[in-house]
Amino acid sequence: MSKRIKVALIGNPNTGKTSLFNQLTGLNQKVGNYPGVTVDKKQGVCKLSNNQTAIITDLPGTYSINPTSIDESIVLKTLMSAQKDEQPDVIVIVADIENLKRNLLLFSQIQDLETPTILALNMADQLQRKGISIDIEELEKELQTKVVLMSARNNEGIDELKAEISNYASIKTVTNFKEISKKIDKSYFEELSKVSDKFSMYELWMLLTKQHTILLSEEEKTAIHFFGHDVSQQKKYQHKETIYRYQKINSILKKTYKLDKSKATDLRSKLDKVFTHKIFGYIIFFGLLLLIFQSIFDWASTPMDFIDGFFADISMYTKNNLPAGMFTDLLTDGIIPGIGGVVIFIPQIAILFLFIAILEETGYMSRVVFLMDKIMRRFGMSGKSVIPLISGTACAIPAIMATRTISSWKERLITILVTPFTTCSARLPVYAILIALIIPDTKVFGFLNLQGITLLGLYVLGFLAAIIAAYILHKTLKIKSNSFFVIEMPNYKVPSVKNVLLDVLEKTKAFVFGAGKIILAISIVLWFLASHGPSSFKDAERNVVENVANQGLSENELAQKVASAKLEKSYIGIAGKTIEPVVKPLGYDWKIGIGLIASFAAREVFIGTLATIYSVENNDEDTSTIKEKMASEINPVTGEKRFNFATGISLLLFYAFAMQCMATLAIVKRETKSWKWPVIQLVGMGALAYLSAFIAYQFLK
Repeated sequence: MSKRIKVALIGNPNTGKTSLFNQLTGLNQKVGNYPGVTVDKKQGVCKLSNNQTAIITDLPGTYSINPTSIDESIVLKTLMSAQKDEQPDVIVIVADIENLKRNLLLFSQIQDLETPTILALNMADQLQRKGISIDIEELEKELQTKVVLMSARNNEGIDELKAEISNYASIKTVTNFKEISKKIDKSYFEELSKVSDKFSMYELWMLLTKQHTILLSEEEKTAIHFFGHDVSQQKKYQHKETIYRYQKINSILKKTYKLDKSKATDLRSKLDKVFTHKIFGYIIFFGLLLLIFQSIFDWASTPMDFIDGFFADISMYTKNNLPAGMFTDLLTDGIIPGIGGVVIFIPQIAILFLFIAILEETGYMSRVVFLMDKIMRRFGMSGKSVIPLISGTACAIPAIMATRTISSWKERLITILVTPFTTCSARLPVYAILIALIIPDTKVFGFLNLQGITLLGLYVLGFLAAIIAAYILHKTLKIKSNSFFVIEMPNYKVPSVKNVLLDVLEKTKAFVFGAGKIILAISIVLWFLASHGPSSFKDAERNVVENVANQGLSENELAQKVASAKLEKSYIGIAGKTIEPVVKPLGYDWKIGIGLIASFAAREVFIGTLATIYSVENNDEDTSTIKEKMASEINPVTGEKRFNFATGISLLLFYAFAMQCMATLAIVKRETKSWKWPVIQLVGMGALAYLSAFIAYQFLK
């Protein structure tokens, strides 16, 4: 079998690159990180023919290979990798037929790197409706490459593109930069080309302007340093380069591209007037949020109840059919309840990701960014800060990495510091089960679910906390900042079912397996700590049995007493009792305290931790679900339910404001290149969480 062809997909944002990637790879995808950089890299396998396959790499969207943000620089780093085997064999530039002029700027830059390049003109299904006509043969002649007219959404032209990728070796490499360099400064670039014979003139220009000198030897670094000492000259030459490129692009489009404006529809502008309206725009956005959180409870309740009961049945079946012993106890009291505490929330997580994917696919999310810019600027951020804040509803880690699109360091830093206030999907399991325990499942105004309104309130509370914290940071951080806000409004689109489902599947799978690995490890550790202890642990059963006060108890009641006594004398019980004085003013007992500490690994671990502790504590005949166990937990001091309204609200507020997890701290440290900011986050958010929970419990109890 012939070697796999390495293909790089490159294009401006909103050109349909993701749709094409999904069409080419289907489910044969994986998500990793670029070497040394915490930015998602999507790769997939594509079958081109019976005996030929390709590795497709989806690179971040960029307008130029002279980018202004960190994530965009990944494109140039990948194309000019020091490892030759990592460089693509062929590059596919995905272009939008409506914005071809701007797209061709990126194409012309990529082509000058002298790698076989194919131009894929996407959204061909829109040609007639937009009044656009393109002379493909003439365009191929002018650009000296292969041009494929396609529609990723409708699966048109995909086979033709695959054929061109298979025959990439027949595409000749060309460069226009030599002619451009003569117009800019002939002598300057002739001298630059002498620095190294390993790279072309344009590659050396890219190495110089982007400071990627890691690819050069020490001697070459010294030689190239002379050309980069005058920064103003570099910017002047870059500006001239762009002008000359656009001059050529304009001349090509005059021959090949025609637009009949009388045929173009004006639906987009009409919709924008509604969705970006200074009053109705916010009402629509809030209404969509309300719909999302109503759906999370209403649609997910039935599958969640099924999953909850299913794991309780599995645990009981395992206990009844495996021989008694340590391994069976580990399975039934540790692993199964812990994993079940995460799997139960798959329906709610999937529904949340489904709505976010649909909003992104339709183009509506860009309108939200535009809508929120004026508000955000008052609090020291920009409209682009909305993307990390909204992305934070999935996970704070990629959301914090998404701040790389913000050019101002002050705005970016503020966004990084406040993003963890946004309610992430890991908090959703905690919110969902606590709301189900303390908020009645009743309708308001005949159609609104009170539990859904409460969940929306928690998301709004997190967003308000982020805004207020941003304002405080804006006024206190003495960092100079000058920035401007530019955003492209993509066309409205009917969501691609395939794109949406793949996105939901990918993110839900990442949540389950990411959380599952942590919970599995923690469940095993917790089970061990709850099932073992010092000498007092071994004496616990004898002390309970010999206690005169317990002699009238039934066999089941005595077994329950023994299990509770052993749990309190276990290692985890001793640790919990030690921290109990700290958490008691918040309305928590030592078991909840252990859950709080364990959940710093990942927020969803809180439910799994309680599931493990309660499973160890309950007798062998117990078949209750985790929700039922939490609902039946009694405060021995007051005789009331442990998870009453006061304690529930206290916990909800604690999780709304507390720093999310260890991984979030690590990524903040990486993005800010200092431990100062994550420590400030941890202490500040922790203090706010404790104080809020304390006030709420003391007031409500």
